[in-house]
Amino acid sequence: MLAEADLDELLNEALLLTTELSTNAVEHARTELDIEVTADQAGLTVTVSDFAAGPVDELTVGVRNQATDIAEVAERGRGLLLVDHFASRWGTTYLRTGKGVWFRLDRSDRKGKGPATPAPPASAAQPDSAGQTAVPSPGAMNALMQTTPDPYAEDPLPDFAAGLLTRVAEMVGAAGGVVRLDRGDGQGAQVLARYGRQPRAGNDLLRVPLAVHRPYAGELELDAAPTAYAQPLAVLTAERLSLHLENDRLRRADVRRQAWLTFLAEASELLAQSLDVELTMALIPQLVVPRLGQWCAVHTTDEWGRLRLAAASHADESVLPQLHATLREAGPDSILARLREASRNGTRTPLGAPMEGFAVPLIARGQRLGTLAVGRHQRHRQDPDEIAVLEDVARRAALAIENARIHAERRRVAQTLQQSLLPPVLPVVEGIGFAAEYVPTGGDVDVGGDFYDVVPLPDGRWLVVIGDVSGKGVQAAAVTGLVRDVIRVLAGDGKPLPEVLARLNETLVDRGAGRYCTLALAAVGPGEGDRLDVGLHLAGHDRPVLLRSSGGPAAFVGTGGTALGLLDTIASPTAQLALAPGDCLVFYTDGVTERRRGRELFGTGRLRDAAAPLAGYSADVVAARLRSTAINFSVEEPRDDIAILVLRNDAA
Repeated sequence: MLAEADLDELLNEALLLTTELSTNAVEHARTELDIEVTADQAGLTVTVSDFAAGPVDELTVGVRNQATDIAEVAERGRGLLLVDHFASRWGTTYLRTGKGVWFRLDRSDRKGKGPATPAPPASAAQPDSAGQTAVPSPGAMNALMQTTPDPYAEDPLPDFAAGLLTRVAEMVGAAGGVVRLDRGDGQGAQVLARYGRQPRAGNDLLRVPLAVHRPYAGELELDAAPTAYAQPLAVLTAERLSLHLENDRLRRADVRRQAWLTFLAEASELLAQSLDVELTMALIPQLVVPRLGQWCAVHTTDEWGRLRLAAASHADESVLPQLHATLREAGPDSILARLREASRNGTRTPLGAPMEGFAVPLIARGQRLGTLAVGRHQRHRQDPDEIAVLEDVARRAALAIENARIHAERRRVAQTLQQSLLPPVLPVVEGIGFAAEYVPTGGDVDVGGDFYDVVPLPDGRWLVVIGDVSGKGVQAAAVTGLVRDVIRVLAGDGKPLPEVLARLNETLVDRGAGRYCTLALAAVGPGEGDRLDVGLHLAGHDRPVLLRSSGGPAAFVGTGGTALGLLDTIASPTAQLALAPGDCLVFYTDGVTERRRGRELFGTGRLRDAAAPLAGYSADVVAARLRSTAINFSVEEPRDDIAILVLRNDAA
């Protein structure tokens, strides 16, 4: 860089100071280094940055030096004194990722008399013959005010503050200076920029507070006497810096508000996706900790209004058992008592030591569901924005819990209603094997229209029933119950199966609310020898699959008839079958054949091929294997109920 810029005379000093700053960073920061070199016609600027927090004072290698003469300091302890001695100017910058130290080496004059002392720039001030520093010209102050960083850059403040501090320090002849800023984030006052040596206690110091709004607070400090012109100039500099600090505060506040809005949107989406009560309550603390607090606990109320700990989380998992123990403590001054107060009054309530924080009631649709307790951050209390976000999270969490409870109740009702439409167990009959498999649709809050049943007949035979009512939901369940009860009553009275189907059709036409039903009925009784005689009636239902134990391909049997509830009259042809020992008859609903994998259906052909190898197995095995084959055909949840009913001749 020096060779290209024709600055060879600066090589020794540049190497010495760059090596010194790099060594300091290696010794103390122990992070990766970033060395930036900029050369121009007038000189060279080098910046050595590390990625560790901490003051620049720690960069001094060896013991802290008290001497100011570089010749009186040991080689190991020279530290930044070398930079201060050889550099034309030097200073520090602070970023969120670490800190940097920079120095400037100016070109020597052409006469070989050593480093040139150029005419001071507009930002510098020179002492007069009496030893007093002259007041800068208006042009100098104008130059001081010309630095205008991009207000929307990543973080322009450190560079801007360092440049501004350097200019004002040179104008007033200060030996050092520092700008401190407290952003109100719990980290206290941080050094934003530094010039020269650190101002020493006991010296004449010029301090000017920065005019910024809360939560920002700051101060400009110069190691210079507050002369008649230095004080106004420092005030003017502080005002200029305060404007940019205020822009920074507003920009950060806007970014923070946008971040909170994004957080609330994501939290709402996560909470809305969970319809399980326990999972929802376990998710809430995970959303809060550690972004909004050190710990979080969710309590819910039971039917007697008592609070029960549902979920809790802590930023330090090792403290979680202690948190649980503290939350369970009873007494008038306990956290549990404060939580009861928050739940009873429906207002935000502060929590005292040892788990300092506050509690927000969980209220949804006028119902008090419990409390959301949040502990303060490790270093500072929540600010008003965070409290508002927490209250918003509590409202959304309460609504999610209530929705999950409503969904759980609907699921319980649907499961109870679905179970009432199916026989609790199939009968055990000597010589006849019955087995069934039922898989409800993916929407577990809807009741399907598929059903099956096995009913004893007055003549000693058994009636096997499987059907599918169109649609889903409560109305479909009502029609399903109607069909099932009518069949049981008419079959119990000994009515012939064609008459049973005809009367059931009349009932659905009159009271089916426009819904129809497909049905398969099979009257099973002993035949000649060990055979079973089966009288099969199909009312618009898929034909069952016959598996012969003697071998041979699986085959569909029966003759299709008219679905029930569509027409005033129906056709119900009868098919007579004889099942030898080991033969199976497999009934199913269209949830099996219409199982989808993309655009592909499971289909009747695939069902027949899957059933063929199962000939000779028990009814339970056949039903379970076919259910597994149909379910594994697709990774999607079933769109329709799956019902499989197997009838087998179990004669020895």
